[in-house]
Amino acid sequence: MSVSCGFEYVVVFGCVRWAWKRCTYVGSDDSESWPLATPEEFEPVPRICSLILAVYESDIENPQYSPNLDPNSFVKRVTYQQTQGRSPPYIIYVDHEFKEIVLAIRGLNLAKESDYKTLLDNKLGRQMFDGGYVHHGLLKSAVWLLNEESETLKNLWIENGREYSLVFAGHSLGSGVASLLTIIVVNHRDRLGGIPKEKIRCYAVAPARCMSLNLAVKYADVINSIILQDDFLPRTPTPLEDIFKSIFCLPCLLFLVCLRDTFVPEGRKLRDPRRLYAPGRMYHIVERKFCRCGRFPPEVRTAIPVDGRFEHILLSCNTTSDHAILWIKRESEKAVQIMKESHDSTMTTPPKVPRFERKQTHENEHKAALQRAVTLNIPHAEESQAGPSYDEEGSECASETKSRPISARTNWNQLVDQLLTESKNIKTASKAGREME
Repeated sequence: MSVSCGFEYVVVFGCVRWAWKRCTYVGSDDSESWPLATPEEFEPVPRICSLILAVYESDIENPQYSPNLDPNSFVKRVTYQQTQGRSPPYIIYVDHEFKEIVLAIRGLNLAKESDYKTLLDNKLGRQMFDGGYVHHGLLKSAVWLLNEESETLKNLWIENGREYSLVFAGHSLGSGVASLLTIIVVNHRDRLGGIPKEKIRCYAVAPARCMSLNLAVKYADVINSIILQDDFLPRTPTPLEDIFKSIFCLPCLLFLVCLRDTFVPEGRKLRDPRRLYAPGRMYHIVERKFCRCGRFPPEVRTAIPVDGRFEHILLSCNTTSDHAILWIKRESEKAVQIMKESHDSTMTTPPKVPRFERKQTHENEHKAALQRAVTLNIPHAEESQAGPSYDEEGSECASETKSRPISARTNWNQLVDQLLTESKNIKTASKAGREME
C-alpha cells in the first residue's frame, strides 16, 4: 500500500513539475543567451514588412499599409487569378534608393482553398532537395514562381548594371515559398544571369518550418528569419496541414503537441532528417518577460541556433497575435529606432567595428553552426559550405562539380519534370475519379 502511494506521489509531483515548467516558459527564454542585433543588420526589416504588406493593398496609388513606397517602382503585382492557385500573390518592386530588386509574397489567406492545398501537399520525408528534406507543396510553388519570373528578374538585374541585390521576402505561407525559392536560386544562379551569391538575400517573416535542419543551417548566410516573441508557427513541428485542419481549436492542438514533444528526447528530434525547421539566421524580437505585465521596448536578439532551435511550444495568449505582419512591422520599427538611439548615444567616435568585421563575425558564426551540426550527428550536415561556385557567365566550375557528391545539388530539369509529372498524375487520377462517379 505504501509503495502504491509513493508511486502516486511521484507521478503527481512529476505532472506538477512539468506543468510549472511549461506554464512559466516564455518566448524570451528561446533567445536568452543570444547576442543583440546591430541596427545596420536589422534596419531593412521594417522596409521589407512594408513591401510584403503592399501585396495586400487594393489601391497602390493610395496605400493603407505601405505609404512610403513609390507606385512607379512596382514592376508587377500578381493576384490569385493570375497565379491560378499555384502560388500566393506577390509583387516585384525595384528599390532604387537601396539598390534592391524585391520579390515579396503574401501570407496565408484563410478564404482561399488554393493556399490550403499548398499546405496540405506534403508528407514528412516526401521531398528531398539539395541533400535535405523540404516541404513539397511550398517547393512546387517556388519552382513555378521561378519559372514565371526568372526572365523578369534576370532582365531587371542586368538593366540595372548588375549592381542591385536580389531580395526574396514573404510572410507565413509566403515565407516558406520565399525561403525555398532562395535555395533554388542560389543553386541555379545561371537562370538569373549568374548573379553572385552575396547579392542574394531572403527575409522570412513569421517563418513556416519548411526545410530540414541541415539546410536551415547551411543557408543561414543567405536566409534571415524574423520572429516576434511568442509566434506559434516557427515553433510548431507538427506538419502544417495538422495546424490548419485544427485552426478552430488551435489552443487544444498546441497543448497536445506541447505535451508530446516534451517527452521526446532532444537527440531523437535532431537525428530525424525529415523533421522540418524554420530557415536560416534567426532574429527574435523580444518585448515581454515572465511575470511582467504589458509590452516593453523591444530588443532584437540574433543567432544561428542548431540545438534548441525554437523547439518549445508556448502556452501563451499571444501565439497568434504575434504572427500578424502588422504587429511585426510596428515592433520592428520600434526596435530599429531604439537601437539607433542607443547606438548614437554611446558612439562619440567612429565605430571601432567596421562593416567588414561585422560580416566576418557572421561568417565565423555560420561556420561554427555548421560544425556544431556535424558534432551533433545531424543527418547530411556539412562542415563547410557546399554551395557550388560559378564563373562570370554563371556556369558551375568543373573542378568543384567533380569533387562534390552528385546528390549535393538537385538538377533543375529533373526537379521540374518530377513536380510536373506528379501534378499531371494527380489531375489524371482526380479526373478518372469524377468520371467513375
